[in-house]
Amino acid sequence: MTARRLLLVNGPNLNLLGIREPEVYGRETLADVERMTTAAAAQRGFAVTAVQSNHEGVLLDAIHQARTTCAGIVINPGGLTHTSVVLRDALAAVALPVAEVHISNVYEREEFRHHSYVADVAAVHVIGEGVAGYVRATGLLIDIIAGVADG
Repeated sequence: MTARRLLLVNGPNLNLLGIREPEVYGRETLADVERMTTAAAAQRGFAVTAVQSNHEGVLLDAIHQARTTCAGIVINPGGLTHTSVVLRDALAAVALPVAEVHISNVYEREEFRHHSYVADVAAVHVIGEGVAGYVRATGLLIDIIAGVADG
């Protein structure tokens, strides 16, 4: 098996979790998300490397590096979900299993949020479960990596 490490990627504006639109995204912070995800992965014997950036290139570089250091990627691309072909292409290029997470239900929001460029390269989709969705996505992704579930 490849490295027992996951890359946790959070895109633009997710550094403002707990502050930005708490009625939509909740009061938990990015640090809370990272702690929850790390704890969920650790229960299954996986470590987590977390990255958040408001700069697309930083996220692309982290995804490229994960190709040789990680077994899978949990990603909330934020607004890049709906705009970034290059982010989608980076995820496809590294050929790792991907779990796409969205805190809010993007399908119940503005029309422009209904399309995800990441959707077709992600094996797991957890949408609208709040920050707890990261924990579920992590477990489902590890199931795929361990061969317990289909991708």
